[in-house]
Amino acid sequence: MRSLFQHRAVLCLFALIALLTLIPAASAQNGTENLLPVTEAYKLSADASTPGVVKLHWTIAPDYYLYRGRMNFKGGDGVTLGTAQLPDGEKHDDPYLGPVETYHHGIDATIPYTLAPGTTHLTLSVRYQGCHETDPKICYPPHTEQLDLPVPGAANAPTNKLGDLLKSPSQLAVGGNGAALPAEQAFHFDAIAQYPHHLLIRWTMAKGYYLYRDKTTLTVKNAPNVALTPAWPAGEMHTDANFGNTTVYFGDITVPVSVNGDLSGLKTLDIAASFQGCQDGGVCYPVMTRDASVGLGSAAQTTGQAAENPAPEMPPASAGGASASLLYQLLLAVLGGLVLNLMPCVLPVLSIKAVGILESGDNLARRRTHALMYTAGVLISFVALGLVIIALKTAWGAHLQNPLVVAVLSLVMLAVALSMSGVVQFGASLGNTGSSLANRSGPIGDFFTGVLAVVVASPCTAPFMGTALAYALVAPTLNAMAVFFALGLGLALPFLAIGFIPALSRWLPRPGRWMETLKEILAFPMYLTAAWLAWVLAHQRGADAVGLLMVAAVLLAMTLWWFERSRGRGLFSRAWVVVFALFTLAPLYYLSTLPATAHAAETSSGVVAYSPEKLDALRKAGTPVFVDMTADWCVTCKANEHTVLDGDAFQALLKRTGTVYMKGDWTDVNPTISAFLEQYHSPGVPLYVVFPKNGGPGHALPTVLTESLVEDAVNEAAK
Repeated sequence: MRSLFQHRAVLCLFALIALLTLIPAASAQNGTENLLPVTEAYKLSADASTPGVVKLHWTIAPDYYLYRGRMNFKGGDGVTLGTAQLPDGEKHDDPYLGPVETYHHGIDATIPYTLAPGTTHLTLSVRYQGCHETDPKICYPPHTEQLDLPVPGAANAPTNKLGDLLKSPSQLAVGGNGAALPAEQAFHFDAIAQYPHHLLIRWTMAKGYYLYRDKTTLTVKNAPNVALTPAWPAGEMHTDANFGNTTVYFGDITVPVSVNGDLSGLKTLDIAASFQGCQDGGVCYPVMTRDASVGLGSAAQTTGQAAENPAPEMPPASAGGASASLLYQLLLAVLGGLVLNLMPCVLPVLSIKAVGILESGDNLARRRTHALMYTAGVLISFVALGLVIIALKTAWGAHLQNPLVVAVLSLVMLAVALSMSGVVQFGASLGNTGSSLANRSGPIGDFFTGVLAVVVASPCTAPFMGTALAYALVAPTLNAMAVFFALGLGLALPFLAIGFIPALSRWLPRPGRWMETLKEILAFPMYLTAAWLAWVLAHQRGADAVGLLMVAAVLLAMTLWWFERSRGRGLFSRAWVVVFALFTLAPLYYLSTLPATAHAAETSSGVVAYSPEKLDALRKAGTPVFVDMTADWCVTCKANEHTVLDGDAFQALLKRTGTVYMKGDWTDVNPTISAFLEQYHSPGVPLYVVFPKNGGPGHALPTVLTESLVEDAVNEAAK
């Protein structure tokens, strides 16, 4: 009979194929290629022809909407604005923001104003925010447009000038009679430092002008050894007389830029941007060069004005900031992967590997094969996972936000547990240990046990591991992949050591019939893992999803039952195994169509649901805030809640210091929380940030909490 672990490897292979087929679907939901630029999704026009009143109109593209509560108007020099008159919006409960009002299709607003004597122009800033309500369901960051409008009847009011138009990419126009604008007006350039190793660079083109992607270079003038690597968004193919078919950008473009190199001792980056663009159907400009001085850590704009939402301070070097050495990060990664073996999400899968090593007995060559193939599965999976995370800009464990992935993993755990319990036999019994070991060859089973270990390890974050992952997300690609390789090496290290160090193997018990009982006992952690995943699914898609999962589990059990019954029978009988397996996929399809479960605005008594507006209001009021970003599938999060955050001591600490406990639930996809995680360079959850009452920058805590660590941080914030 074929080996138990060979058949288990086949089962794991099917699970891996299922997961790989789900990855494109998950990534497609996050794709932003077809999203409109913000000024195309929400086209703003203004009319100041009526004295004392400015009228605004937004034309909102289909499948987009604006938040009423996110609109803000601020007058310029000499301009005093009255209360904006806005129509009522459509009222509904946003799953993340609570009760909101939104606008679709279009909106008209009027704002009364008064001007100081001698003011000839009405200048004001208009800030708004909206979202795309179909896949990909994302929200734009708040966007501000500057208006400079001539006042009716004002003496010497200028006409036909760029300042008379809205200063937004969708509203700018070419000069009179089609004449080309000056280069400075046709192409506006600025830069922001989100944090030292990550910039955002923005070009704003007037209407009817475009920028060449391949004619653009970025260099650092004050640090020749520092390189800038832009991540260009998808442009559009354009045919012109100069370069034929080439990629160009119209309107505006924001480019994330990685900063690679040693930034120690640098307070600013002096950037030189060389680029070229054209007037559509008109002249092409010679290569232009613009300089920008960007402050590191302060997120200062090139105009010298502070950004509205400055990036947080980087963690200190002792916490493993992005500037720490690669060797130090690799050491942290190995330690993190090593400790990962002790996390509860990994232990069930390690029980499979433990049985395999015990079966090897004194056969050193067989034990080394077990260890090497398991290590290969772990390392290749970690590297592949690292490539996906870097390419798709996802976070550690984010695949568990996909309910299909959660359901498939739950079924895999159930199938493996049934096999270990002896309900279905995928190989020879462990009872006849001698003959079984003599004929056993399970390298494929060992390999895919390593793959499965990595897949289920992602909900856990071990100590030292979060720092290494955070470094990997901002480091050059080769350095990042080295970190993921080191994490895998740490996870595989115990079994690798047992396989190659004979002295360690002497501590292993002798194989025997008792191993059959051990195998059956170790099945129960697998059952518990399947139940835990079903609980996670309930929080993501509700009771209907759990019901569909149970139906799929019954159909899976029927498939395995007939698999046993069909042994030794004809091809027709065995073909029904495939038929039952296909039936198992039907409830998974219906599960994928269920809408996300709306989470309550307040997670529990005394806990405030996270939103940027609430956090900003609390900080302006001088209130210290403890922000907890968590998820139901995050085992480390739940462990911290059980040991620290749900305890009476923590509640007393909050009451004594007047600190607000704010929690964000990342169990399902949440762009608002994703933006917060990215802002603090976190590879995933948990993330804990303490904001002081004096308005200073937030301080991120380690991923594994202790009562004394939290007490010190909250007391410091409350001073």
